[in-house]
Amino acid sequence: LLAELARRGFATVPEPGRRIVDAEQRQGGQALPWLDMAAFARRAIAMALDDRAAVAAAGTGAGSGWTFFDRGLIDAAVALQHATGEPAVETLGRAHRYHPRVFLTPPWPAIYHQDDARAHDLSTAIAEYHRLRAAYAALGYTMTILPHASVQARADLVLERLAGEVKVSGSPPPPL
Repeated sequence: LLAELARRGFATVPEPGRRIVDAEQRQGGQALPWLDMAAFARRAIAMALDDRAAVAAAGTGAGSGWTFFDRGLIDAAVALQHATGEPAVETLGRAHRYHPRVFLTPPWPAIYHQDDARAHDLSTAIAEYHRLRAAYAALGYTMTILPHASVQARADLVLERLAGEVKVSGSPPPPL
């Protein structure tokens, strides 16, 4: 979905988790979700905060006014809270707001696959998805759940839902 939005001229920010896993695997590090979820989540929080700051410093994305984040701060806070019990979602989620509308993509068994950066199984992904839905709802976000459809149809739906909406001053656009 992010690649399709980028193809259409929108700025995008890749998922912190995959970047962290790649760096940790190259260095032989331990901040991997299957080895040390708390360390991984803390790195993801730091990276998501850096990503938000970089987007804010650069201004709006690709002339469109929208920059799309693949996952982000709330996702990392949910992971940390799940791993440690620390109240990360409320603390970080209230202090660092995104655009009020977020787009969630439920795990889709027909296309879900494990790889070097995603070692968890489908049932773990489904449980994480439910934690994310609960966290975004508790933080007052308007959620759009994207249907099981083609990438192009999902991108069309994202853009349709954002048509006419404006970027909220001081907050980055929606994460996906």
